[in-house]
Amino acid sequence: MVRTRFAPSPTGFLHIGGARTALFSWAYARRHGGQFILRIEDTDVARSTPEAVQAIIDGMNWLGLAHDEGPFYQMQRMDRYKAVIQQMLAAGTAYHCYTTPEELDRMREEQRARGLKPRYDGTWRPEPGKTLPTPPAGAQPVVRFRNPLDGVVAWDDLVKGRIEIANAELDDLVIARADGTPTYNFCVVVDDWEMGITHVIRGDDHVNNTPRQINILQALGAQVPLYAHLSMILGDDGQKLSKRHGAVSVMQYFDDGYLPEAVLNYLARLGWSHGDAEIFSMAQFCEWFDLDHITPSAAQFNTEKLNWLNAHYLKQTDNERLAALVRPRLEARGVTVGETPSLAAIAGLYKERVATLNELADAAEVFYIGIHPAAELLAQHLSPEAVPALADFIAGLRDVAWEAPAIGALIKETVSRHGLKMPKLAMPLRVLLTGQAQTPSVDAVVALFPRETALARLQRGMPD
Repeated sequence: MVRTRFAPSPTGFLHIGGARTALFSWAYARRHGGQFILRIEDTDVARSTPEAVQAIIDGMNWLGLAHDEGPFYQMQRMDRYKAVIQQMLAAGTAYHCYTTPEELDRMREEQRARGLKPRYDGTWRPEPGKTLPTPPAGAQPVVRFRNPLDGVVAWDDLVKGRIEIANAELDDLVIARADGTPTYNFCVVVDDWEMGITHVIRGDDHVNNTPRQINILQALGAQVPLYAHLSMILGDDGQKLSKRHGAVSVMQYFDDGYLPEAVLNYLARLGWSHGDAEIFSMAQFCEWFDLDHITPSAAQFNTEKLNWLNAHYLKQTDNERLAALVRPRLEARGVTVGETPSLAAIAGLYKERVATLNELADAAEVFYIGIHPAAELLAQHLSPEAVPALADFIAGLRDVAWEAPAIGALIKETVSRHGLKMPKLAMPLRVLLTGQAQTPSVDAVVALFPRETALARLQRGMPD
């Protein structure tokens, strides 16, 4: 069975790069009827926080990337890691090293001075016939993995192709610190082994870790998973994605008014493609998804494309769902959403014109708060020739059937009677009712308001 995992470190929020990794890992498991595991790699005690763990889980939940097992926490598995280290010490695949940090620094400085690659020199590495130094009294050693000295470690990366690294390039990795705490690369190996991970899909910043992890797995007699290293995501400007590019935390996209299905659809196309398909459901994505069509080159984030996708999904979304998503955004602004006008009806009228839920909230807000049209808008649109027509329209509005077609007919009759073009009446109506010069069809906007509210707003704006 295919078993994939998403294994974030809770030292910050779930960012776009991590969300794409989670999406691809989740989709690959779904595509093959496998299992998707969530593992929290929280061994960096100084930087890991419960808030960051919750932010990761919140982001996964918002995106709908449900895990089948977990979340597993590495800090809760420390006893197991330490037991495996003891087994390796007994088997001779790991050893105690008493070289101090200061000695390591001097060693590396001397190597750099000689033009060599800085590395541990193997002083405490046991070899046949070698006499090891006497351990210094009271010193707490680290534990190092006894990496092979020759040959190569190689794997067929499912994205990048064949990768080979000479073992001579790798020194003996520290797998437990002097205080006994296992290190990241070792914990990952034990977890992938014992959780039966078959496919490791992760960012290509982990490529350098892979040969070390493969060697440790082989030393343990464990099955080596298949690896797929995803290229990085660049910002709109072609630079490495970072906080300065704006909203890179997944939940920031929630705050900014994006729908999760739009974010997922967009992430799916960051470095992967299925022909020319641009818009598709997650069910369709899981049916199509494979690792063969992931590009090994960096993907570039395009905010305009995301906005286009989000606008598409907003248009397709049921009005009642949109109302449920917009209501808390309005309430967070201190806006009380009354029964009338219907928030769902407002969403239905405006969803064709907005790109985010926040823009939809902006449009809906004017229906529930007192508005004060800008003086320049009034001066521009409430012309002397429009005032008599507006007064005539207000009079007719008292008795007209309260529906858009009847209100539209009244507008047409009024402009015809006064010899005006439609914008001469429609524009002041928009400004007086909403404070905005741009709205959907004005008859539909008028019909959204309760009759008395519409009349009050129009009369308040009339000149004395």
